Amino acid sequence: MSVDSVVHLARLALQAAFWITVPVLASATLVSLVINVVQVMTSIQDVTVTTVPRLAAVGVILFFMTPWMLNHLVAFTILLFADFRPYCH
Repeated sequence: MSVDSVVHLARLALQAAFWITVPVLASATLVSLVINVVQVMTSIQDVTVTTVPRLAAVGVILFFMTPWMLNHLVAFTILLFADFRPYCH
């Protein structure tokens, strides 16, 4: 297996991991940003005020995005296992 093949496989794996995690991380970030702005405006500095909505948002995103994530992972796995010839040198 050449260095180019390893780099290509690593790049594909990182891209797949990135696209699978983007919806969850983006929702957690946006919810945290909104909650932090509200906290600054109201001077409420309680940890549960930020944690509970963030966890709820991540749970909702996972609930609705799991089929898409699974489809993306299955497509990546099929791409990887479909043709081993480039990786068996």
